[in-house]
Amino acid sequence: MSKPIIFVGPSLTHQKARKIFDADYRTPAKKGDLLMLSSSAFSVSDGEDSAINFVGLIDGLFLQDYPPTPIEVYQLLSNKNIKVVGGASIGALRAVELEKFGMVGIGKVFELYKNGTTDADDEVAVTFQLGHEGGIQSEAMIDIRYNLFLAYKRNIISERTKRILSKIAKSTYFPYRNYSSIIEQAKVKFPDLSYELNSLSSYIEDHRASLKEHDAIKVVEYIKAAYEKEQSKLTQ
Repeated sequence: MSKPIIFVGPSLTHQKARKIFDADYRTPAKKGDLLMLSSSAFSVSDGEDSAINFVGLIDGLFLQDYPPTPIEVYQLLSNKNIKVVGGASIGALRAVELEKFGMVGIGKVFELYKNGTTDADDEVAVTFQLGHEGGIQSEAMIDIRYNLFLAYKRNIISERTKRILSKIAKSTYFPYRNYSSIIEQAKVKFPDLSYELNSLSSYIEDHRASLKEHDAIKVVEYIKAAYEKEQSKLTQ
């Protein structure tokens, strides 16, 4: 039974992922990557009909290349020996689109897309350095919303400031979204909020969280449990 293949980074680094589960971790998926997995190289060997191969789709390319299309994910799902699990980023988007065809969606980001709370691709899009672990160059809008919500709940910023920053962030093209730029824009437009904005800057520096990373960990943990369950079946 082959190791699960998981496309991930930068939502979760390979180093962190390997501490959870020893899978075949690959760089963010681009168009065509999943089609290659439908080939005989990833098919179940003769005499192993009960084995299931797992594919985790977490991250994909948005700016540097095209991400995997719904059609190619569907073609992978059509192989009865392959289970596809998605979450956190492009994986969450594709899981919502293809859940009725058997793709498994995991995590809060998946739920937010599924229930219609958000529907834009740019909510999860970031830019990053290919081949560099953790080389994120911009912030995902969905993570910005998450951190602003936490800052509001902890009385770092007001409801008004949260709304203003969310609007500024959303109006910024996704490759250029980062906290320092968003906060500086807010200071220029709303100088009366300077104290709150300075407090937020310090808060983000020490307490920045990532909903995408949280969900990526859930995907890895789900695949680990499912894979180990399949392996135990084969040894019985």
